Amino acid sequence: MMKGYEYQSEFARKYFAQGQAEGRAEEAARALLTVLRVRGISVPDAVRDTILAQRDPAHLERWLEKAAVARSLAEVLDEPS
Repeated sequence: MMKGYEYQSEFARKYFAQGQAEGRAEEAARALLTVLRVRGISVPDAVRDTILAQRDPAHLERWLEKAAVARSLAEVLDEPS
């Protein structure tokens, strides 16, 4: 895509924005998994799938903030220990 180009049709703008949002959510989910891995917090496959399926950026951001200081996966995901 050329720098500074804006799609002219509403159809194109809608789906371009949707693709950008999905890409940002996927990046945030992968960042969360990276932080958990680096901190030595084990993530079962089912939970990994849940994290990767999450599309709400605010939710992912909260999880990422918690992952920076949490001692367990339950603390990150708001689950009781």
